[in-house]
Amino acid sequence: MQNLAARMIGAARLSRETYEEVEADTKANGQAIAIVVLYGLAAAIGANIADPRGLVGVLGVTLVGWVFWVALTLFIGTRLLPERTTRADFGQILRTTGFSASAGILLVFARLPVIGVIIVAVVGIWMLVTFVVAIRQALDYSSTARAFAVCVLGWIIQWVLLFGFSRTVV
Repeated sequence: MQNLAARMIGAARLSRETYEEVEADTKANGQAIAIVVLYGLAAAIGANIADPRGLVGVLGVTLVGWVFWVALTLFIGTRLLPERTTRADFGQILRTTGFSASAGILLVFARLPVIGVIIVAVVGIWMLVTFVVAIRQALDYSSTARAFAVCVLGWIIQWVLLFGFSRTVV
């Protein structure tokens, strides 16, 4: 079993073996949650949020959004777009997608002059790619295109629901 840092690097490097390892390791839930918390902190620092309430808010939105995305992805991937070999549970997707957020820790550098915007763009694309790989492995897909479709459909549904909810609250 790899240590946390090695797993994070493997996930960021799109290692199928790393994703299969964390998918199977039921004791890695805490590690996955820790990575998402670190990602949320890095994003908050990169966005120059220093107020403790703002940090807590960013972490709350990050964690709740991620858990919602995991549940939505599980439903879409296993009920709407499964392959014959698709077998997954909430924990498997939680762990693989948690590790897929490893590259997001680089958002701590988003405040750097000139290159901060580039870092945000590159990390955003990188995280989408790692999420697709995580979903392909967790759902035992043979097709990366199907994993991409699950991710995009989940992203669209999440944003529609979020936008709809925010419109009713405001």
